[in-house]
Amino acid sequence: MTRKLFGTDGIRGTANTDPMTAEMAMKLGMAAGRHFTRGDHRHVVVIGKDTRLSGYLLEPALTAGFISVGMDVVLLGPLPTPAVAMLTRSMRADLGVMISASHNPYQDNGIKLFGPDGFKLSDEDELTIESSMFNGLDSYRVSSDHLGRAKRLDDAAGRYIEYAKYTFPRGLRLDGLKIVVDCANGAAYKVAPTVLWELGAEVIPVAVNPDGMNINKNCGSLHTETMREQVVAHGAHLGIALDGDADRVVLCDELGHMIDGDQLMALIGDLWHRSGQLKGGGIVATVMSNLGLERFLGERGLKTIRTAVGDRYVLEHMRREGFNVGGEQSGHIILSDHSTTGDGLVAGLQVLAALVQSGKPASEMLRLFTPLPQVLKNVRVAKGSVAEVLAATEVEAAIRDAEVKLAGQGRLLIRKSGTEPLIRVMAEGEDRALVEASVDAIVDTIRRVAG
Repeated sequence: MTRKLFGTDGIRGTANTDPMTAEMAMKLGMAAGRHFTRGDHRHVVVIGKDTRLSGYLLEPALTAGFISVGMDVVLLGPLPTPAVAMLTRSMRADLGVMISASHNPYQDNGIKLFGPDGFKLSDEDELTIESSMFNGLDSYRVSSDHLGRAKRLDDAAGRYIEYAKYTFPRGLRLDGLKIVVDCANGAAYKVAPTVLWELGAEVIPVAVNPDGMNINKNCGSLHTETMREQVVAHGAHLGIALDGDADRVVLCDELGHMIDGDQLMALIGDLWHRSGQLKGGGIVATVMSNLGLERFLGERGLKTIRTAVGDRYVLEHMRREGFNVGGEQSGHIILSDHSTTGDGLVAGLQVLAALVQSGKPASEMLRLFTPLPQVLKNVRVAKGSVAEVLAATEVEAAIRDAEVKLAGQGRLLIRKSGTEPLIRVMAEGEDRALVEASVDAIVDTIRRVAG
C-alpha cells in the first residue's frame, strides 16, 4: 500500500481544497493522536505554524481532532519548523505538528508531524496514520469526561531563541558585524532578528511584516534579490535568507553573491573535520548536490554520500550511519549535534561563527569550490499526470538522447516533485552549452506532451 496524502514532507496542497481542508486536518488529528497514545500518562501534542492565513483554518481543526481522542494540545503560535521539533522533545510531548507549506506561496499549506524524539515520522508511521484516517475513526473518540484540553505556551519563542543562541560557540560574539536577515514574512520573522541582535550583531531585517498572504512573496530563500540589494546598499558583512518555515537557508556575501547549501555543507564539513567534530568521515547530501562539492571534500579525504531528494532521506541516512552533517543544495542543512531537522538559523550561526573566527570577508571565506555548470528547470503539469507524462514515448526518447550526449561529460536527473505537480529536469557537466541544450530539449518535449 502506498501513501496517498503524505509526500516527501508531510501533507501539502492548496488551502481549503482537497486534501488540505479542515475536515482532513481533523481526521489527521484524530488518527495521529490515537497512533501516539501510548501508556497511561496524560498525552500532549504541540502545534506550531507559519504566518499563512490558512493557518487559522487548519490549527483549530487539528486541535479539535486531537482533543476528541483525549490529547491535550499546546499551541505555540508562529514558530520555525525546527523550533517545533525542539519543543516536542524538550517538553516531552508525544507528538509535534507544524502547519506550513515551507517555501510555497500563501495559497498552499501543509502539515508536518514529529514523533516524541523530535524527528519526522517514518514512512511506516505515516502510512498507518493515513490508513486510520479513512477507517474506523468513530471508535477513537473518547468519552466526554476524557476529552483533552488546549492552551497556549506564551514563552515558546523565548525558549527557541535561547536554544538557538546556545548552539553558537561559547566565547564568540557577533559584535561589529552588520547582517541582513530576510525572514520571508514567515515563521522566523520575530525570532531570527532577535537571536542575531542578542548575539551582538547590527541587524537589518527584511520581510518581517507578515499579513497572511505575503509569505515567500518576492522574498526569502527562493527570491533573494532584495536581500542581496540590501547587503550592498547597507555595506553589510553577510545576508541570510530563510524560507517560510525557516528550515532552510541561503546566504550572500558582502558583494551580494549567492552562497547555496552545497557551499555551506563544504564549509561546515571541512571546519568540523579539522576541529575533530565531524562524524561519519564525510557528509550526506542528495543527488541534486553539485559534483564540485564531492570533489572538494574528496580532496580532503572526506566522502559524500548521496540520497534521494528530501531532507528526511538525508536525515535517515545520517542517523543510520552515524553522520552529523548533511543537507540539500536548496539550503536544508541538518546538524544533528544541534537539531533533529533542518534549521536555517542554526546553520547560519555556524557560518557566522566561522567568519568571526577567521576574520576574513564572506567573499573569501564562503566560496570554497567552483561549481560545475548545473541547470535545473521545473515543468508544471496537470495534477495526477506526472507519471503519465514521464512514461510518454517522446519524453523517454528525449531523455535517452540527452543521456547519450552527456555520457562521460556530465549527468542527468529527472524526477517528480514530492510536494507539487512538477517535473524537475536537471543536468550537470563541464560544458555549460551542452548542459543547457540537454535540459531545454527535455523540457520542451515534456511541455509539448503535457499540452
